[in-house]
Amino acid sequence: MAEGLFGIHGTALQLRSQRMGLITSNIANAGTPGYKARDIDFAAALKARTEGLSNDQAVAQATRWRVPVMPSMDGNTVEMATEQTAFAENAVGYQATLTFVRGRIETLTRALKGD
Repeated sequence: MAEGLFGIHGTALQLRSQRMGLITSNIANAGTPGYKARDIDFAAALKARTEGLSNDQAVAQATRWRVPVMPSMDGNTVEMATEQTAFAENAVGYQATLTFVRGRIETLTRALKGD
């Protein structure tokens, strides 16, 4: 039902939320030896969802390991500048998608009320 009401934006919101969690995990593990940073290729995940894969399948298929510019001696691949940039970019996309979904909800609410 959510995809019917919100179209691709409902799916995009779910994917952006999952990507935010993954980026946050990377940041939280910046000091963990051997931790391998990952990210979700948002465009690939969204494409996979539109082709009929479940959310979990699409995320699994679109998850990529980060390749560090400057590998650390302890094997950790988190680079804070990269993670902060990805976090900010994803947050802007999340907010834009959320704004669209809220607008759609407001439109539906007004239609139901007869305003």
